[in-house]
Parts: sequence; C-alpha cells; structure tokens
Amino acid sequence: MDPRVGLIRDFSRTFAEGTAKVETKDCGFPFLDRLLRGGVELEYGELTPLRLLHRYKLVHVSEARMIELLAAHVDKEWNVCRYFGPTANDVFCFNVDNNRKATSAAVVAEVEVTVRALEGYLREVECEPLVVASGRGYHVWCRLGAPVENARLYEFLLPMAARALATVTAFDHTHIKINLYPDVRLRNVVSLRLFGSLHAKTGVFSRVLGPDGLLDEAASWDRFADFVEKRAISTATFDAAYGSLASLRLLIERR
Repeated sequence: MDPRVGLIRDFSRTFAEGTAKVETKDCGFPFLDRLLRGGVELEYGELTPLRLLHRYKLVHVSEARMIELLAAHVDKEWNVCRYFGPTANDVFCFNVDNNRKATSAAVVAEVEVTVRALEGYLREVECEPLVVASGRGYHVWCRLGAPVENARLYEFLLPMAARALATVTAFDHTHIKINLYPDVRLRNVVSLRLFGSLHAKTGVFSRVLGPDGLLDEAASWDRFADFVEKRAISTATFDAAYGSLASLRLLIERR
C-alpha cells in the first residue's frame, strides 16, 4: 500500500464506515461502471455543468474499495471527501472560508487573520492544529488520542470559532464563514475533502500552511505525517481545553 494512503486511513479511522463522496470532472456511464465496482452503490450524483465539477456520494464501500478510492485520491485523479462518524470522532475541523460575494473564490485578508488567530488560540490550550489550504480558505484540523462525543466536540468548536471571529476587529466579520465539523445537525449532509490531492475544481494541491506561508507538496506531506503520527491530543488535554471555554460557552448560550 502507498504509505500516503496508510496515513489518510489512520487519519480517517472514525469517519462514517463505508461512505465517501468523490469529486471529479469525470462523468458518464463508463466512468460510473468503474466507480461502482465491488458492490459500491451510488446514493446520489450531482452534475454541475457550469463548473465542470461532479459529485458522487458512495455507500456500501468495502475497506478494500476504500483503499482503491484513496489511492486514486493521492494520485490526483479525483478528490475523496469523508463524512464524520455518527456519534463520536477523534478529529474535528474548522472550515474557514471567504464569504464575500464579489471575491468568493479567493483567499482574502479576513480569512488569513481569522485562521492565524484560531491557530494561536488552539495552541494556547495545547491543541496543535494542521491547517490545509482548501481553495477559498482553510481547513483547520485537530486530532484526538481517543474519540469524543460529537455534541461535546461541537461545544468546544463553537466558542473557539467565536473567539477567533472576535479577533477580526479591522474587518467586517460577515466576510468570513466558519463551518464546524462534526456538526450534530448536518452529519449526514456534509463531508470534507481529505488532505493529499489536487482540488478537483482549481487543480491546486492542498498544501499545508506553515508559519511563513504555504509549504510545498513534499513538505506538506511531511507535516501531515507528523500530525497523524505524533500530534494527537490526549483526553486530559482536551478536557482542560474544553473547560477553559466554559465562560465563553455560557455567554453564547445566554444569547
């Protein structure tokens, strides 16, 4: 097995079993025949001719077939997106995007400021993040040593995102959109693209953000390997981080 596939399998070990979404510019019956090999079924297909990007949600994906999908992902043939586990997960993510209508496809200053603030606040509570470029923004991932219930993860994510947004005082915060994963309300609806491939629409590799900017592809893989193998947050550390946001969480609930 390609060691890159092994890393991604380890990273996605608590995601919904047997389910994935493939994003690609390919379509047609011969392509579907190839995609649906090995007992895989198509839950839905979304064809978007204006953007030339098509999405296929796949179910009943065996472990062997998932490995094949991931191999094509790291070989830059298509994007594989995964759905979070239904009750608990050992990863969580802040999806920070540009929310400007006029320049919605670009990474704007507001997004950069928010992501850097979010990185800093996560490190303050010893939750080391991995920040991956996602097209018009960034995916800010953290990894846990053991699964945590989704509701508890969301109760951590929401005040942490609010704290980061409060930092953006020099800009209009409505120009920033932060989606939180796992979101207990949208578990079966939304997925996130995995690290390690070209963005299906832009053709740009999903590079990791370092202290001085985006790393190249090789260095991004090295950082991802380090993140998967060494940066898991212990249960005690996460509990302490969760507790540190108690007052902010209470303020949000009162509103």
